[in-house]
Amino acid sequence: MAEVTEESLKSELEMFGIPCQDESVLDKMVEQCICNRIQADEMVLEWVAYSTTKNGLQLSMASLEQFDHEVLTKNHKSKQGFRKEEPYSRTLDINSLQDLIKAEEEEENLLDSYCTPAKGSQKRVLTTPEHPQSKRTAVLLTSPGLLLSPASFSPSLTPSQKYSQRGSKGEVVVTFGATQGTRWVGRKAPGVGVQVDFLEGLEDSLHCSYKYMFQRLRDVRNVLTEKVEELGEVLRSHFNIEEFSPVSLPAQDSITVLGQVCCDSNGKLNAQSVLLEAGPEQGGQQVPVVLSELKEYSLFPGQVVVMEGMNTTGRKLVASKLYEGVPLPFYTSEVKMEGDEEPTNVLVACGPYTPSDSLTFDPLLDLINIIVRDRPDICILLGPYVDSKHEQIEKAQVTETFEAIFTRCIESIVDGTRCVGCRLVFVPSQRDIHHHFIYPQPPFTLTGLSKDQAQRVTLVPDPCTLLIDGVTFGLTSTDILFHMSAEEISSYYPLYPPAEEVNMDYEKFQSFGQLPITPDVLIVPSELRYFVKDVIGCVFVNPGRLTKGQAGGTYGRLLIQRNAPSEDGKRVSPCLAAHVVKI
Repeated sequence: MAEVTEESLKSELEMFGIPCQDESVLDKMVEQCICNRIQADEMVLEWVAYSTTKNGLQLSMASLEQFDHEVLTKNHKSKQGFRKEEPYSRTLDINSLQDLIKAEEEEENLLDSYCTPAKGSQKRVLTTPEHPQSKRTAVLLTSPGLLLSPASFSPSLTPSQKYSQRGSKGEVVVTFGATQGTRWVGRKAPGVGVQVDFLEGLEDSLHCSYKYMFQRLRDVRNVLTEKVEELGEVLRSHFNIEEFSPVSLPAQDSITVLGQVCCDSNGKLNAQSVLLEAGPEQGGQQVPVVLSELKEYSLFPGQVVVMEGMNTTGRKLVASKLYEGVPLPFYTSEVKMEGDEEPTNVLVACGPYTPSDSLTFDPLLDLINIIVRDRPDICILLGPYVDSKHEQIEKAQVTETFEAIFTRCIESIVDGTRCVGCRLVFVPSQRDIHHHFIYPQPPFTLTGLSKDQAQRVTLVPDPCTLLIDGVTFGLTSTDILFHMSAEEISSYYPLYPPAEEVNMDYEKFQSFGQLPITPDVLIVPSELRYFVKDVIGCVFVNPGRLTKGQAGGTYGRLLIQRNAPSEDGKRVSPCLAAHVVKI
């Protein structure tokens, strides 16, 4: 602060045409500037404003006393109050909170070192090299609850009332398998010995980001044509079909045609809107299909089918028979199961991990507490973690970058489950606003993990096929069930054209989006109602989402065990039991 002098005040007053030759008045103004910590120009501006409201009040000792009482004193008190409250009223992040706690502890330690308290009066243990800070105190400074403090992300600190007042916590809403008497607790040493690998190896899986938005229509057409030809060849050999006829060629006899199901408009597919588009070898044309003679059928746009029927005019196919798809084989492990092998406890949860009306991560903190309580061997956590559809994110009401929020979210999960030691699998979502908005989606990139933490964490793409203790898991966070509402899936996203919210890269999809085998367990989170179903030997699990709007949602848990074939040679499902539980 620059020094205030009589000359500076006199010069400022002359700028406004206010004469002042009385040295006592100037001395009084200098005194007021020093006491209220204001500059000469601020002092004169305040006086001009005050005197104008008083009908041109003249500058004198009496008027300065009145001015000091009505203006300067009040302004000084308000500034002091603002400075006092400012450090605690502003939005604090985890780093500033930790710095504040450490600064207060250092100040208390310094004060304690200058005094000798009476015996028995020491309530707080001093931190010295001989008596270091306890692990409990250190953990509190970096607890998941503190890391995910809502003050870090949003000015709105109000937790979701609907979520906090939810009922039926921990209620089991879906059961599958032999659940009676089942203990949903992991092994004595969770995570130890649990093998998590890519089915096709890391090098043949999508393990890094790639350039997209460079698709040519010709390349997309080639991918779709190859899909029709490959699946057509499988169907032809399986059902012993001699050859396929062109779909638009008039014929008086029954013909067998191969093609891809299409819709005649942009609306939903129904019995009156079905078209069959043939591949280039069969003419590449489209014909309407009449399905009235079929007893039952399940079709979706993009499905490759073989139909038998009549097409007497070449303009309409009356289908009389629909050949079902051929299921892919299951994975056969070459490793023999040990007799005393314990089942593996798997927890599955899908975001969002915050209620829609608040950016508090209370549902995620509750999930971490469940993991600590049940001690599963492996946790599969699917996005979104930072949901692009969240109201406060859509309105840009956050105080940190999306990447920072995501990093802190992952750190909270890793640190919060450290005492359990379980394996963690993180699957991205196209709703993760900080990540690549493309399908197939590359895995997350985490750089701040320690060596011990990195050994527990597996980052996978969407979609992917994992081998967990000899059991194959198919994972995708994309809501394929909601988009197509069908159970017959031959790839992770067989729908064509894809939903508007799915940005498909077809060349990468051809390489990384196909199902190499029928997985033992297929995790398909969806907006549809949660379920666990056995479909042709594959256990479909829709665990639901951890939050449903402002309310709490559900998560899943499974017991799996690699089984040896039964005596009659039939396959036995490795999924022993499964639950869907309310958070």
